[in-house]
Amino acid sequence: MKPIKAHVVLGLGALILAALAISLWLPNDSATGLMVRLRGRTQIGDALAPTAAFIIMAVSGLMLLFERCDQTLEGMGRSTGFLAVLVILFAVSLLLMRWMGPLTVTIAGFLGDVGHSYRELRATFPWKHLGFATGGTFMVASLISLVEGRLTAKAALVGALTVLGLILVFDLPFSDLLLPPNGDV
Repeated sequence: MKPIKAHVVLGLGALILAALAISLWLPNDSATGLMVRLRGRTQIGDALAPTAAFIIMAVSGLMLLFERCDQTLEGMGRSTGFLAVLVILFAVSLLLMRWMGPLTVTIAGFLGDVGHSYRELRATFPWKHLGFATGGTFMVASLISLVEGRLTAKAALVGALTVLGLILVFDLPFSDLLLPPNGDV
């Protein structure tokens, strides 16, 4: 019997998870659909972002199924260190994203420049972009640097431009949308 290839298992897992999420979880957990038309305005629905993410996951799973790779499940132990670094990078990115805005407002408050809490400022420029921009730029730049094996200004620039693109696509057209993590703060 041929050994099971690691990329096939990962691809099938991604496809199954994406299919279950799109067909069962999102319809039952979202109050609205992908887009909502309310009082003449089009808004992002609760299901749009997770649906887009799961579609990307499904496409990635399909790509893995057709990947040519010799690594079997027994050989995956070498990837554990790489996975640990990824987990640390994502954790630092999420911590930056969550705490950069509130921390900056607190520091600015001590300096006498801000008379409001972060919760009151979280929907105003530049406060609403601090955490998203810092954490997102760090995430993209650190992942690029990890893959390339070195930190470069190009990686930081790509990270900043990626975050800027996301802000232009998701924040500007929708005046009532709060970028992560501001909706939860």
